[in-house]
Amino acid sequence: MTIILRMPDVMTRTGKSRSTVYAECAAGLFPRPIRLSQRAVGWPAHEVDEILTARIAGASDDAIRRLVAQLTAQRQQGGGNG
Repeated sequence: MTIILRMPDVMTRTGKSRSTVYAECAAGLFPRPIRLSQRAVGWPAHEVDEILTARIAGASDDAIRRLVAQLTAQRQQGGGNG
């Protein structure tokens, strides 16, 4: 089962503001949210955790962008850690 985090949970886990999360999504430094309903979005918890783990390990922005691309590709293939 995949756990989906809503924005308040993402903000708490990352320590970032809503605008920073969305700015990083636009810059390719954070996965884009998935649509849950017409007005709701969320992020798979394992994706948020992988980004945080990479940041803690000192990954560069380029490495984070590659990780985000990999996570996005896994979504499209139906894969992941759910």
